[in-house]
Amino acid sequence: MAHTPRASPSRVPSRSSTPVPGRSPSRLAPQVIRLASSVSSLRVQGSSVVHSPVSISPSGTATPRREGGGESSSASSVTGIILVQEPDAKVEIIGGEEGNANGSVESPAADEESKRHLRDQLRRTLSKKQSSTDISKSRQRHRKQMAAMHEVTERYPPRQYFVLTDAGKPVFIRWSETSTALRPLSLISCSDRDANSDSVTSMLGVIQALVSIFLDDGDKLRCINAGNTRIVFLLRPPLYYVCASAWGEPESVTRSHLEYLHLQILSVVSAEQLRRMFEQRRNFDLRRLLGGAEPFLYSLLARLEWDLAMSTSSLHCLRLDPVLRKSVADVLVPTSKIKEMLYVILVAQGRIVTLVRPRKHSIHPSDLHILVNTILSPSILNSSASASWLPVCLPKFNSSAFVNAYVMFLPRSDMVVSDSSIGRSELGDDASSARSLPLGMVPSHSSEMALVCVSGNADFEAVRGWCDTVCQNLARNGLLNSMSNAILQGETEYSVSSLGVPGLRHFVYKSRSHVQVTTPLFEEPYDSHNEKRRLITLYQIIYDTIHAKSGQESTLKLQYIRTSQESVMGWITQPFELYLALSPHLPKSAAVGAANAIARWVQKEEKRLFLHDAPVF
Repeated sequence: MAHTPRASPSRVPSRSSTPVPGRSPSRLAPQVIRLASSVSSLRVQGSSVVHSPVSISPSGTATPRREGGGESSSASSVTGIILVQEPDAKVEIIGGEEGNANGSVESPAADEESKRHLRDQLRRTLSKKQSSTDISKSRQRHRKQMAAMHEVTERYPPRQYFVLTDAGKPVFIRWSETSTALRPLSLISCSDRDANSDSVTSMLGVIQALVSIFLDDGDKLRCINAGNTRIVFLLRPPLYYVCASAWGEPESVTRSHLEYLHLQILSVVSAEQLRRMFEQRRNFDLRRLLGGAEPFLYSLLARLEWDLAMSTSSLHCLRLDPVLRKSVADVLVPTSKIKEMLYVILVAQGRIVTLVRPRKHSIHPSDLHILVNTILSPSILNSSASASWLPVCLPKFNSSAFVNAYVMFLPRSDMVVSDSSIGRSELGDDASSARSLPLGMVPSHSSEMALVCVSGNADFEAVRGWCDTVCQNLARNGLLNSMSNAILQGETEYSVSSLGVPGLRHFVYKSRSHVQVTTPLFEEPYDSHNEKRRLITLYQIIYDTIHAKSGQESTLKLQYIRTSQESVMGWITQPFELYLALSPHLPKSAAVGAANAIARWVQKEEKRLFLHDAPVF
């Protein structure tokens, strides 16, 4: 990985957390999980869905895939569309979900005996037939618990995430117990780690046993409902992903989080590399390769908590004057001298300003989210280098090979640098600082503008020289200064009050043709973290119901929910999807009128809010 010294003296070198081939990264220190006191109190949901295996490019080059086979991009059939939208976007898997995972764990005889008893007890629990009355009462209890979750704003414990191999070895754990919830993992003493190791091993053994019971029966474990807590499982052999959450969100939400975790891991270790490593050594310890990539995973989980674009499988672009956006995009069109250039992306405030692409290729929103999360992670953002050359796998583009991403942070004015240094001081200088923030707190990147050039095997010096020229042209034409002023003056954000709709508190508008969303700032009464979490959870419930993401019988066109705090409505049409929150004292007719007013306002402001008609080459 090559670096160019950055001119800004305010940056502090911190490259220890960036994955570098050949380096032996630090090992992940797992923590303890609190298990349910009795397996008999759990309700298990299963499914025997089977996914087809991923297609591997025999050449190993960065050649785009398409769903029906072949070697062209999945979006090459649609020339005029920037982003690809898959209705039920499924991440690529290796060898199918059932794979070769037999659920065995290498452990002493005592552990095997304990797991055998656990399997027997769980099988006896699952074999008990529930009457229709019992099922109805159980559903009523569950609905009351969900309603209580919406009413009580303080009940949002951090979600727990676990990634392990099919041999039971830990890969990544984000666990927040009361004693260690807000302490960074690197600050936990060795004695704490030693004390927790046995408990973590036992916990992973329980997860492995639960998964293996269903695999042995030719089924697949999807989730376990235990009171207010839902434990969701995602099997991507040779990796298993687990999320435990008590927020009351639908199963599809936490499942999408696990899908993104899988994509982020594939961006560091490609699907082909995973397959080869675990074919040679089934008990391979993947932490040796992912230790330096932990900041990417922590940053991703923080973004997933708040980013509504990721929840709706779309993109949130920076609100900008269309003339300024077009002028910037024209400067970013690469010359014909640079071969194998794939995408040129400008990022500001953690959002896409513009994207220049080949004429016959689009890009999947998931790949963009993974790429933006990577370049804005602490190990890259806090580096003293003004530019970095990163090998990254874009799983939706080609999950079996890597592309090269040249990341260059653009110069800023003195005022912007000062604001940025404050954001970085809150974040810290290394990977552990990202974990020291309260979980879900995303640091502000309002001052960072990054130029990202994604290429196949393009010459490094040619790409670097061209990016330097682009930076000079942006500064010479006054475009950098114009973008910085727009950010500082708040022109890239807007308030819900600017729409002038009585009773409207917040909304999320998704353009289905552009696969992009726009949303105003979170303001009172959603200016606290718990209130924001509650509203986002309501949005996710409506989104899940409308799209039938959790196994509902059919999709819906309209969904309306009223709580004591607000009324929330979801509405889907051919050109757009709309989710809005209003005062609970307004009638339903007012919600419909507000929805129409929002649609008219967005249509008028469309060129500022969305990225479209970007130049191609």
